[in-house]
Amino acid sequence: MRPEAVRQVGREPHGSSDDPDVVDFSANTNPCVPDGVEEVYREAFAEARSYPIEPPMAYRATAATYVGCKPEQVIPTPGGLAAIRATIALTVEAGESVLVPYPSFAEYAREIRLQGGEPKFVPQAELLAADPAEHALAIVCNPNNPTGNAYDINRLEAFASRCRKSETILLADEAFLGFTNRPSLAGRRGVVVARSLTKLFGLPGLRAGFAVSTGDFGTALQNARRTWNMSAPALAVGAFCMAREEFITTTRERVRTERTRLRSALSGNFEVHPSDSPFLLLDVGDREVEELLHQAREHGLALRDATTFRGLDSHVRVAVRLSEENDRLLEVLNV
Repeated sequence: MRPEAVRQVGREPHGSSDDPDVVDFSANTNPCVPDGVEEVYREAFAEARSYPIEPPMAYRATAATYVGCKPEQVIPTPGGLAAIRATIALTVEAGESVLVPYPSFAEYAREIRLQGGEPKFVPQAELLAADPAEHALAIVCNPNNPTGNAYDINRLEAFASRCRKSETILLADEAFLGFTNRPSLAGRRGVVVARSLTKLFGLPGLRAGFAVSTGDFGTALQNARRTWNMSAPALAVGAFCMAREEFITTTRERVRTERTRLRSALSGNFEVHPSDSPFLLLDVGDREVEELLHQAREHGLALRDATTFRGLDSHVRVAVRLSEENDRLLEVLNV
């Protein structure tokens, strides 16, 4: 990071509420966790009395099976954002530009600016048609946050091919891909995949994730990784969760069913963006976003103010939660 940039670049707003009396629709995390995960966490206390094994081969092997790559291509990280930061830090020099989708996760632009780079914003729906040449890096969020749409794998592959020809690294943020049946880009040459485990498995405070990369850049990411960069509990719980195939399948089906139901009900009052994710983006039209957020809060629900995303000025984002919680959301939004 460049010292002058660190002094100037501020924080970005995010969802999430720590109020125990509020149902949190502002954060896109699973309200369920796999059975047995608390026991695994508690059992990891004994391992936490020593430094974690280096390199964490068991975690890497499970992650490789989870996304379909080779274990040696996996770089463990404390969350997906750590994988994103490491990739940007190794690719972006001061003054260089990066293709960034919008509206999308605001931390991309922040991390680029911390390196002294310049985000080149492209509408997320047009990103795969953009020219990656003369950019140090291209970023795709799949599925995209906050819109929720996933990209066609053939178009993604074609874009990745153009990036390789331009010698531009492609960073694919797949934080929400686990909620879908779509294939990962993990293991593709010239692509860095960033994965977060904490959304699908409902453990955002665990800080567990990984990057996947190949070739010389993969070696660079491996070399740049801090020793013991993940705690023993995070490694144990992360590996346990990635192997819970039944939980993953059940979660995907529940999210798909509830998302379809919510979108159908909400479409009468709002313009609802198509989504493949555990959340929906709503255009509230002439209604005041602040008023809607306040109304929901008065009824014990926290919604995400999506006007903080570049390009959105009349939007809120709502998570897809459990059926009875979603019923409350529909009632409060007068659907």
